[in-house]
Amino acid sequence: MTKHTCFFSFHEKLGAKISPFAGFEMPIVYNSIKEEHQSVRNKAGLFDVSHMGEFLVEGENALNFLQKVVSNDVAKLGIGQVQYAYLPNEKGGIVDDLLVYCLAKNRYMLVVNAANIEKDFEWLSQQNSDSVQLTDISDQTALLALQGPKAVDILSKLCEEDVKAITYYHFTHATVAGIENVLVSATGYTGAGGFELYVSPVHGPKLWEAIWETGKAEGLAAAGLAARDTLRLEMGYCLYGNDIDDTTSPLEAGLGWITKFNKDFIAKDLLLQQKTDGLKRKLVGFELLDRGIPRKDYRILDEKEEVIGRVTSGTQSPSLGKAIGLGYVEKKFAKVGTEFFIEVRKKRLRAKVVKLPFWKG
Repeated sequence: MTKHTCFFSFHEKLGAKISPFAGFEMPIVYNSIKEEHQSVRNKAGLFDVSHMGEFLVEGENALNFLQKVVSNDVAKLGIGQVQYAYLPNEKGGIVDDLLVYCLAKNRYMLVVNAANIEKDFEWLSQQNSDSVQLTDISDQTALLALQGPKAVDILSKLCEEDVKAITYYHFTHATVAGIENVLVSATGYTGAGGFELYVSPVHGPKLWEAIWETGKAEGLAAAGLAARDTLRLEMGYCLYGNDIDDTTSPLEAGLGWITKFNKDFIAKDLLLQQKTDGLKRKLVGFELLDRGIPRKDYRILDEKEEVIGRVTSGTQSPSLGKAIGLGYVEKKFAKVGTEFFIEVRKKRLRAKVVKLPFWKG
């Protein structure tokens, strides 16, 4: 049985195309992917991302536990700070990528991907030899992403606190539209700036209505999961299940920057050995030089038509007006400027490796 978020009636009212996603019926697109995408890039967009999962990690050993299961150095987090990281598995793959929030001393919140909620909670529970308290609060948490250059102006009109003072990857608890204790986080997965707002589902509809009415003057648009995907891809951000999964190396995926070897964590020795030996393949960004659109699992070929990799994500970029994609290729083909071919419906289309992000703003 599929679930509905507390914002479902708004999606229906706005005529969204609804499809099952990670156990929920979610809005994929309201009017046009391109229009929603451009609204976020140039003005503001409002996303329902309440399908995401949230876990509390509490107790005197909370930090030690997280240092073991999380790739990044959680000890560097101060109260009110957020960190991007991943959960490595014992084979050096990725259980999930996530955000770590430091709520208070010995109290953290993890935000995980919707499709991985059960898997992640089970994995963390299995690793819990530190007697920390793990609580899945996903069903008690609604989440809106207000993204785009106008997001700060919209939210400022609804907040008693100065949201302009919240720096990137920091958060505060604020009163928004009269709703107390909303967690307002300067994060998002669009590259357009803005906020993510965590609230009780009881107060969710009131929050949506307030943002929606206030945002009209700023050109706010409702944005679905399709636009969310094109926005993240333009930034070169990984999507779990496409670009990273249980079998992919975080170092090959370009996540070395959130892999901190100054501490002990699951699969540290494996990943350190991989780093020492050198990577065999890399996740690269590419743009098509011929007309066509790359899709997940399309083969990447060299000039001799030998398979050198595969596409993991691809789309027609609304901001750039060209086809772009991510894919793993053998290391010798990963240098910026290198050309290869994408096999699209038995045709070989020319492509070129480009520096990420695709969209520079």
